[in-house]
Amino acid sequence: MSKLSTRGAYHACRIKLAAIPAAVLVMGLPQGVSAQALSGQSVEERLTTLMRVVDEQQRQIHSLEAQVTRLEMTQRGRGLAGAAQGDAAVVPPPGADGLPVQLPPLAQVDPGSTGPTSGASSAAGAPTTTLPGPGSGAAGTGGGMQGSAIGTTQKAAQPVRTEAENAVVQREHAPLFDRKLTLDWGLSDTYYDRRQLQLSGFLALDAIFLGNINLGQTKSHQVMADLDARYGLTDRISFDVDVPYVYRHSNFIVGGAGGAAGALSDASGSSSAIGDVNFGIYYQLLKETGDWPDIVGSVRVKAPTGTSPFGIKLVQVDPNNTSLVAPTKLPTGTGFWNITAGLSVLKTYDPVVLFGSLSYTYNLARSFSDVSSVEGQTSPAKVKLGDVIQWGAGVALAFSEKDSASVSYTMAIEPESETQAPGQGWQKVPGSETVAAAVNFGLNHVVNKHLTINGSVSIGLTPDAPNFVVGVRFPYTF
Repeated sequence: MSKLSTRGAYHACRIKLAAIPAAVLVMGLPQGVSAQALSGQSVEERLTTLMRVVDEQQRQIHSLEAQVTRLEMTQRGRGLAGAAQGDAAVVPPPGADGLPVQLPPLAQVDPGSTGPTSGASSAAGAPTTTLPGPGSGAAGTGGGMQGSAIGTTQKAAQPVRTEAENAVVQREHAPLFDRKLTLDWGLSDTYYDRRQLQLSGFLALDAIFLGNINLGQTKSHQVMADLDARYGLTDRISFDVDVPYVYRHSNFIVGGAGGAAGALSDASGSSSAIGDVNFGIYYQLLKETGDWPDIVGSVRVKAPTGTSPFGIKLVQVDPNNTSLVAPTKLPTGTGFWNITAGLSVLKTYDPVVLFGSLSYTYNLARSFSDVSSVEGQTSPAKVKLGDVIQWGAGVALAFSEKDSASVSYTMAIEPESETQAPGQGWQKVPGSETVAAAVNFGLNHVVNKHLTINGSVSIGLTPDAPNFVVGVRFPYTF
């Protein structure tokens, strides 16, 4: 059923519900006159007959209320597959005025019977009418069987998501497996602001520091534009390739110019190059049903195609400030291959979407011809970054058919890195352990059936996390 026809049926049922009280009055007047005209009936029998009529009218009301509920679910995309066509079978047969068929006059109702039965005869010999209850259909249409199965079938069927909910799925969870090709272009700005105390001198008598104490500050922007191409092989398998281009700009500020701790000097540096290309494959382990969430497993591989941070030398920029040193260039990659195995879970409770993820990243050890940052010095070594464990969870709210908002929390823990000089054992790098936690806010807008706009803001909660990350993405599905 199309959206227009669904809305038409929805408003028609609303009109019918609004007309029920009037229908009750219209039907009640002639029935009341007929009841008073009956001879030989006591007051108790008349009351019993009237209660029977009221019960039948209540069944009609409940039936129409159930139909309106099903039409509302269908209009919002949450109904059972094919329910739009099935709803036509469960609507009670209308009369000439468009309302459900009228009940028989009170004179035709047997006060001694316990309830109307199909094909039974009344006291006056006229057949009584059995009205369909909630979820039952007209005789001969098969609607009763379909209506009784809705409760159980709805749990086993995969929910139909709205466009706004699909935007949350492809952003927070996994690719849309029913879309063959998606091109996702994004732009983000990551900002760091780090301050640290710099000591230049020595300890006298193991207690007194002699030298300069300066406060160093580094401000850094990393702007990344990337294109992610996703392709669905089957309704459960999809793979993607992501190619980023990174521009970095850093400003280094250090006190101690001219030997005065309060005098500042600064230096800036910029670099731009391709980042680390990564690709992955997704497999839908379980499709979402009424009882079970959507579960997707993934494996991603990142290649060290960007500029490695190892071997970049630090040089003195200001001849009047020996404390001010800056790198000759800025890295655009990590310099390592890594493999990430992840598990993502999502459950839809229209209009709320719950999601969560867990991943483990294994960094492969790699040998470098030079890991020293001191100018004029070469130090070959093998480096092994710590393996990263990351998890997160969040909730999204689809507040219209095309718009949704989300909030989530993520945390990543990376243990200390290790280095191995030629002919020596592994040595831990002090201070290399990191804990990065952030809270993320997102806003999604569906432009049309192909294009979606996803905006996001991430705020760091720990010193190892970026101060903030602002990004926007434009996934286009074919």
